[in-house]
Amino acid sequence: MLRLNFEPASSRRELARDEAMLQWADSVIENQHEDQRDEPTTESFRVWRFTEPTVILGRSSRIDEEVDRAWCAARGIDVLRRCTGGASVVGGPGCLMYSVVVRVPGEGGLRKIDAAHDFVMQRLLAAVQVQVPTAERAGTCDLIFQNRKFSGNSLRIARHHLLYHGTLLVDADLDLIDECLALAPRQPEYRQGRNHRDFVGNVHLDELKLTESLESEFGKHADAVSDARSMSQAGYESIMEEIAEELMRSRYGDASWHERR
Repeated sequence: MLRLNFEPASSRRELARDEAMLQWADSVIENQHEDQRDEPTTESFRVWRFTEPTVILGRSSRIDEEVDRAWCAARGIDVLRRCTGGASVVGGPGCLMYSVVVRVPGEGGLRKIDAAHDFVMQRLLAAVQVQVPTAERAGTCDLIFQNRKFSGNSLRIARHHLLYHGTLLVDADLDLIDECLALAPRQPEYRQGRNHRDFVGNVHLDELKLTESLESEFGKHADAVSDARSMSQAGYESIMEEIAEELMRSRYGDASWHERR
């Protein structure tokens, strides 16, 4: 598994990079030669941050139902759309983001949504519990501490891989989250009707320790975990950046992609 370390970039670029990770992985498998003996490295992960506050819609989110667009526009906060499902979230410098791409079989297994959630969330929770032992999983794919949500996650399953990514609130502006987002149209039972300010909370997580813990947890599944920069097959990140650049032109740099629905 490749540990990716892109340089910080715009929010649009960061979302494009996540989808580029998925597209690149699928392309490697599809272009694999039949006589190739060794299984190519395609799984990857990264831990990163948005450089500015950003609202991120789910792929099918209805923007006017989930976001206070006027409030965000008045404060110069971008409202962008990701390639995965789920409801809208608010990211920013006070949020740790992680993204992981995992190989899936041709049928069954991780192609089943529940199995995919369980596979990643078990590993994410174990990595977080190294620093926050009483953290728990709640709902489909949330993490909570003292009954407050600090992590929301979403996924997309492609032909050969799945992309799973999410946010971990460590020093987030909780009032900003409450102002940016409307009351969620779909709510887990454990939320009990609470507004955003009463529902979400921060936890203390050291970024380096979390990255190492994620490396360890996903490394138990992968054949190996390596830093992409130190591998003999150079250029993984630059290839993904090329894919991200094309996605910026066709999707993430286009206002109509973000504002649809």
